Amino acid sequence: MKRRAKDTGPETEGDGFFEDRLVCDFTGGAVGHRLKFGGGRGQALPKAAGFTKGRTPSVIDATAGFGRDAFLLASLGAEVTLIERSVDVHAMLAEGLERAHFAGGQVADIAARMTLLFGDAKELLADLSADVVVVDPMHPPRKTKALVKKEMRVLRQFVGADPDAEELVKAALDVAEKRVVLKWPAKADPLPGIKKPSHQLMGKSTRYDVFMTG
Repeated sequence: MKRRAKDTGPETEGDGFFEDRLVCDFTGGAVGHRLKFGGGRGQALPKAAGFTKGRTPSVIDATAGFGRDAFLLASLGAEVTLIERSVDVHAMLAEGLERAHFAGGQVADIAARMTLLFGDAKELLADLSADVVVVDPMHPPRKTKALVKKEMRVLRQFVGADPDAEELVKAALDVAEKRVVLKWPAKADPLPGIKKPSHQLMGKSTRYDVFMTG
C-alpha cells in the first residue's frame, strides 16, 4: 500500500487523496472541521443558495466532486442530490457515504439526506427537480503562477477539464425552480454564452454567481 500524501492542514487532513486513489471522508478532516466551525448558514454557499433562518431549499449538486459542498448543505437540513459522471469519483463518494452511514450519529443523519447519482448531469437534470442547482465545474487555468492545491490537481486527472460547463449551466437554468449557483474563481472571466447573474457573492478566491429562475 502506498503511503498517504503529506497533509497540508485542515483542508486535506482526513480526506482528499492517496497517491494512487481519491478518498472521501465525511466523518472528519476538512469536512468535520467545517461542520464544527464553518459558520452554518452564514457561509457564502448557503447564502448564495438561498438558505435563511426559515428557509431550507432542496438542492442538486450537479458536479459533486469531493462532496464537501453537498455535505455542508445537507448538514443545514437540505435534501441534496449529488451527480457525478466520473466512475472513479462516483465510487469514492459512494464509499464515503457508506462510511458516514456506519458512523452513526449526526454524520449518518446528514448522509441520509444525500442521494448520489451516476451520470452526466446535462442528461439527468431533465428528470429531476429542486429549488436550487449548484454547479462547480473544473475551473479554468489560473492567470497567476500560483498552483492550485494538490488534491484539486489530482481530482482534475479523474474528471478532466469540464469543457461543457456552459452547456451544464444552461441545463441547470432550465430545471432549477428558484436559482442556479455557479461556483467560480473570483477573478475568472464569466462563462461565455451565459446570461449575466442576478447577483454575486464575492470571496477572496471564489465567487458565487447566482441566477434567479423563479
